[in-house]
Amino acid sequence: MLGGRRSSAGTSGATTLISRDTVVVGDLHFNGSLDVEGLVQGNIVAREGDESLVRVVDKGRVEGEIRSPCVLINGEVKGNVHAFRHLELAAKGRVQGNVFYSTLEMAAGSEVNGSLTHVVDSGGSGACNGSKPPTAEAQGSGGKAS
Repeated sequence: MLGGRRSSAGTSGATTLISRDTVVVGDLHFNGSLDVEGLVQGNIVAREGDESLVRVVDKGRVEGEIRSPCVLINGEVKGNVHAFRHLELAAKGRVQGNVFYSTLEMAAGSEVNGSLTHVVDSGGSGACNGSKPPTAEAQGSGGKAS
């Protein structure tokens, strides 16, 4: 999970950092890795066809939709999350919106206030670049891991 260990999900390309005291207003289109420690007020969209990863770290916030093959959340997201391959919700992860995932890993304490919808992964295995298989899958609507 995000809080305790470094995820083994890897990506190709550069890493972009939105640092703690930074506020980005507007949509972000990226490839590679995007680490959100500050606030993004807009949608985050990975470039199609890329191995991309969005990490919303502890105290990081996104007010908008996230669309990426791999998403790891240990902060707060107010908007829908589309993780086409793998979604990991760490213990402090909070999502207020609907979640669309191929594989899902939820730690105790994480929250989703919205629906959980499984989608078919069109890009291969559910894990991102050799990361370990998820330990839990969830389907249904609205829930809190406990």
